[in-house]
Amino acid sequence: MKRAVSVSLGSSKRDKAVEVELLGQQVSIERIGTDGDMERAAQLYKELDGEVDAFGVGGADIGAQIDDKHYPYHCFKPMFRFVKQTPLVDGTGLRSTLETQVIPYIEANIGDAVTLKRAFVTLGIDRWGMTQSLLKHDYECVFGDLMFALGLPIPLRTERALRIMAALLIPIASRLPYEWLYPTGEKQEQREPKFENYYQWATIISGDRHYVVRHMPDQLEGKIIATNTTTESDVELFREAGVKYLVTATPVMNGRSFGTNMLEAALVAAAGKGRALTNGELNQAINDLGMTPQIRELN
Repeated sequence: MKRAVSVSLGSSKRDKAVEVELLGQQVSIERIGTDGDMERAAQLYKELDGEVDAFGVGGADIGAQIDDKHYPYHCFKPMFRFVKQTPLVDGTGLRSTLETQVIPYIEANIGDAVTLKRAFVTLGIDRWGMTQSLLKHDYECVFGDLMFALGLPIPLRTERALRIMAALLIPIASRLPYEWLYPTGEKQEQREPKFENYYQWATIISGDRHYVVRHMPDQLEGKIIATNTTTESDVELFREAGVKYLVTATPVMNGRSFGTNMLEAALVAAAGKGRALTNGELNQAINDLGMTPQIRELN
């Protein structure tokens, strides 16, 4: 059996392990949270390097990919320093392929719920495939990159603004302590409602589950949330807030959708090439599996 493991800086309360069949292979997929402890994560990578078929990077990213430009996240490099053999992926490949299907899938299946083509994206550079898809389908967008990553109440509204921000700020921000940029450990379970006007303005709220939940208001009546890494407790939170539809790009397995890093690692393990898959190979795998976004009506 193939084995893929996501080592995450996130809360261990969200750990999960399942066995699935992918591309004709049985694959064990497992998430291990380290509650924000980067050194513990590094030691897990060290212990498992060469023993598993693929690693996923959870609660962190190797870097941001904007078209053919890669921006490394220097603050996370110490976590991967012991990885020498096992392929390591952070979900960027699936965010550039699978997530581009989400918006056309929403329009084809629940288009009547899209009363206004407005989207609030927590981090546009983190979800570049989603960003490109929204703009391609003529959505008016607010990108919360400066809000969610740096706490600055400054909305970005264009692709050009995102590209400028990435070129100017990522080289600096990616050297800041990682705790400043992304909720880790128990912080992933804490909510501090902010930026409510943008949540309420949008019809679709999209982005990493932890960012979406971190600042979401108590009421999101009739909204569509497009995210990943959802558990049943997340589903209940969204339902209580009045969310109409929950859309996940990755399939639901045993009651939850795993993150793109975990699913990409599982596909790498199943493919057995001993390396990360290209976007072309990922698209082929997605097509072979008949993988589509999942839509769940909550209210």
